[in-house]
Amino acid sequence: MLTNNMFSISANVLLLLFTLTAACKKDKITSPAATIPPVVTPVTNIAIPMGGNAYITQSVSGFTEKINESGLANWTAASTTVSVYFKVGQTGQLDLALKAKTDPSASSVVKVLVNGTAFTVTISGAASKTYFAGTVNIGTAGYVKVDLQGMSKTGTSFAEVSDIMIGGSATSSNLGYANDAANYYWSRRGPSCHLSYTIPSGDMEYFYSELTVPAGEDKVGSYFMANGFGEGYFGIQVNSATERRVLFSVWDPSAGQTTLVRKGTEVTAGRFGGEGTGGQGYMIFNWQAGTTYKFLTHGKPDGAGNTVYTSWFFAPETGSWKLMATFTRPNTSKHLTNFHGFLENFYDYNGYLGRKAHWSNQWVRTASGTWNEVTAFKFTVDATGSNKQRMDFAGGVENGKFFLQNGGFFANNITPGTMFTRTATGVSPIIDFTSLP
Repeated sequence: MLTNNMFSISANVLLLLFTLTAACKKDKITSPAATIPPVVTPVTNIAIPMGGNAYITQSVSGFTEKINESGLANWTAASTTVSVYFKVGQTGQLDLALKAKTDPSASSVVKVLVNGTAFTVTISGAASKTYFAGTVNIGTAGYVKVDLQGMSKTGTSFAEVSDIMIGGSATSSNLGYANDAANYYWSRRGPSCHLSYTIPSGDMEYFYSELTVPAGEDKVGSYFMANGFGEGYFGIQVNSATERRVLFSVWDPSAGQTTLVRKGTEVTAGRFGGEGTGGQGYMIFNWQAGTTYKFLTHGKPDGAGNTVYTSWFFAPETGSWKLMATFTRPNTSKHLTNFHGFLENFYDYNGYLGRKAHWSNQWVRTASGTWNEVTAFKFTVDATGSNKQRMDFAGGVENGKFFLQNGGFFANNITPGTMFTRTATGVSPIIDFTSLP
């Protein structure tokens, strides 16, 4: 039985609890909503133009895609891969975006693949915009390859892409890419590189050398030039997947025209144009990578104000010297000079492919009949290389032979102007000049 005191205490407790509850409801403190920071898209303000740095690297027969001065166009096939190359001088963060547009009232999804990391980008509408793709880490300075592949589209094409946009710490210095729009054709072909030989003084009448293209380095569009001189050049080419040539050319002088005197039975002779003009003879011959071929060139004034040039080609497959051609160059009275060799790619659509060759056993023979071995050269490059539109070039000495390498976007280029020397063999060529055709 409750006493009056106990009842009074219980009532007071209940009153206190009621008062506290009411106060809490009245003065309830609510926590402010959590603030989510806005997503900040990395800055990608460096444009890598597709027109000078992109290639169709995978396609099927009849593909419509093309790279023109404005970039990638007619991108309709999901089976096509477009690859873009640029060189970074630093390791670190690389941010990527596409500057692109597609058909009006259409959208597409494309995949961007770099360093094994894939991103998807949705492109919509006919207005060119910058679409951020993603960020990767660059662990080694050098060339970066970015692949673009179409995934889905509601219009006719996936996109027209004008630029790859980049940013991040990896792009802070020493970037390398083609940015000279007037010379995109040349940058897409890739850099040409040269052997500029050191020759003793005197009148040199013959130039002999040997050339070997390693297996796998004989890409279509390659010209491996063995015997270069001040007025012409002589070497081997890969003209297509089914045709290879031996080529001998002599430039026209500033006044007058080089004329054909004679040619080999298997040689087609005529005129050439494009990069200068002159007389030319070529022989269709299925030369092979891994085989060493021999080249011999003769140049001598005729005493009437002209110089007569002749070249011969020796293939182990035939076992004998074959006449290429003899040309007379007017208004020229000199022996052979400016001895050199070079490596180039003459197709702009496959400048992403690499090539390499070895030049060896170079000799020059004086007008009096003395052989001199050539054991030194200076490495040089063309304007595409010297203007840093492309940096994938190299030269040097391997296993006692000179080499040149270009294309393929490799990182370790050689500084132009570097001198190289090979070990002399001391064994001059054995040639019966009286039996040459």
